[in-house]
Amino acid sequence: MAGGLFLFSPVGIVQAGVPLDRIIAIVNSDVVMQSELEEKLRTVKTQLEQQGTRLPPATALEKQVLDRLIQNKLQLQLASRTGIRVDDETLNRTISNIAAENKVTLTQFRDILEKDGYSYERFREDIRNEITISRLRQRQVENRITVTDREIDNFLATQEHQGNIETQIRLAHILISTPDGASPEEIENVRLVAEKVVEDLKKGQDFAQMAATMSDGQQALKGGDLGWRKSDQIPTLFADHVAGMNAGDVSDLIQSSSGFHIIKLVDIRSSEKLIVQQTHARHILIRIDELTSEESAKTRLEQLKLRIEGGDDFGILAKAHSDDSVSAIEGGDLGWANPGDLVPKFEEQMDALEPGEASEPFKTDFGWHIVQVLERRQHDSTETVKRSKGRDAIRKRKMNEAHQNWLRQMRDEAYVEYRLEGY
Repeated sequence: MAGGLFLFSPVGIVQAGVPLDRIIAIVNSDVVMQSELEEKLRTVKTQLEQQGTRLPPATALEKQVLDRLIQNKLQLQLASRTGIRVDDETLNRTISNIAAENKVTLTQFRDILEKDGYSYERFREDIRNEITISRLRQRQVENRITVTDREIDNFLATQEHQGNIETQIRLAHILISTPDGASPEEIENVRLVAEKVVEDLKKGQDFAQMAATMSDGQQALKGGDLGWRKSDQIPTLFADHVAGMNAGDVSDLIQSSSGFHIIKLVDIRSSEKLIVQQTHARHILIRIDELTSEESAKTRLEQLKLRIEGGDDFGILAKAHSDDSVSAIEGGDLGWANPGDLVPKFEEQMDALEPGEASEPFKTDFGWHIVQVLERRQHDSTETVKRSKGRDAIRKRKMNEAHQNWLRQMRDEAYVEYRLEGY
């Protein structure tokens, strides 16, 4: 045949001399290909190098990345079965936002990716998969988590009694996991591995590299870094151990149903009171629908702005004309807002106004608005923020536990066959 010799193979037709791609794992009805693993390994190595984390041994990193690929395959399979889809409009908007955050045009962003050897089409599918998995986790785990006011009260009371509510700590974590239904002999074998990890760490082995090499935790490829947390946000399992540790200390083994944990207290810092500038504002909203076009909404608001400037009462006009049914009853009053409470475009317009001043018409995802600032104040939001963070801490703790259990159950119920040597 003209153009070169072709060979038939189990994975299709390839040109002579070109390495064959191959299946390295079967995940239910799907597969992981060698090319997928190699591409993901390149990405992870780049990330670790940018973080300044020494690369773990090649075999250990390969196992970490392959396990993460399998985990993603299982989640995408469940998403497909439950009807979760990400349309092209959502995907395009997300990618445009990523480009904007990097201060480049979409064309420039695409060129940068391709110069780095990253296929733009593959990048699109990776982002689509990330959005899909995020939506799946939200549906399967996050939306099922509830936190009551009583839980927050008890939580804060406990922290106040312990006297550490204003303390923040940074933890790093390694998990050496045990399989479900493990025999005593299997658990003991895992314990021996975990004890050797502790021994190496206490001799000075780099914790981040060890986490990237050995840990089965979700943050393994980030060096096990759990980030800054208040003492009241520490997982219950670790709380008693952290209480007796100093910055730089590494714990002894901590056993749970998931396996053996090792934590490092990276650093400690104190929190300060939070004084924020609050803004008291009111607005008029005109929504866009089948009967109201963009132009007519803007024109209506321009006319209302002229009436306000002519002396008409903003509150009376809001009651009569605003499509925000909740605030319209109160004359468009939005109450006192903290920074970040309102959508960015709205907040940007509001922050540019002096007290008593009304904006020109502007658009957000909700429709067209005019906003008037009534007053501003410096406010101690420490208590409000404390409760909010308390709620977040409880929710995050519950969510992390539920998420780990969910992933573990999904993996236990799946058919996974490795086709790489050493697995």
